[in-house]
Amino acid sequence: MVGTKDDILKDVASYYAGRIAEHGQTAAGVDWNSHAGQMMRFNQLLKVVDSSQPYSIADIGCGYGALLDYLSSMGHTIRYVGVDIAVPMIEAARSRFASSPGVAFRLGNSPDEMVDYSVASGIFNVRLGRSDEEWLAYLIETLDAMNATSQMGFSFNCLTSYSDADLMRHDLYYANPLDLFDLCKRRYSRQVALLHDYELYEFTMIVRKQL
Repeated sequence: MVGTKDDILKDVASYYAGRIAEHGQTAAGVDWNSHAGQMMRFNQLLKVVDSSQPYSIADIGCGYGALLDYLSSMGHTIRYVGVDIAVPMIEAARSRFASSPGVAFRLGNSPDEMVDYSVASGIFNVRLGRSDEEWLAYLIETLDAMNATSQMGFSFNCLTSYSDADLMRHDLYYANPLDLFDLCKRRYSRQVALLHDYELYEFTMIVRKQL
């Protein structure tokens, strides 16, 4: 039986709650292989922002707030909204940044407000038992929500269908970057960039709004 979006979110939330319980507030706790890879992903995703001026940003699937650490280290002036569907992730993030001004963490899958930019790192990778068709529909619905709440643009990453076949896992989703580039160009903006030239088996999509 095909699951609803709520079913998918419940399953994914349970998966990530287990990861942080096992690995704590680390890259492995949000299902990345290394801290270095996590930082590389942030660098790609943040190419959507203009950091020369203050901006607001929603971090969809924020985990324990690693992106906020990265943004702080870069000296960006921001208003930050972290969103995650896993209760332990939000609890950890709120504990870490309890006294930080201009920072909010919310349980859910949408910031529920307009921001300048939205980013999503890794949230489309772990499909568990869902079919390609079911997962792609969920992915597009999530992109629609990011587009609706992002005034200046948004970015996201996916594992790539160009990965080595013998290394691909059945519980992960490998997206076709060309299909998603076409989708973003036709559905969201004429200003879209596909970044597929860094040393990970994934790609990043940058969608800039025409203001």
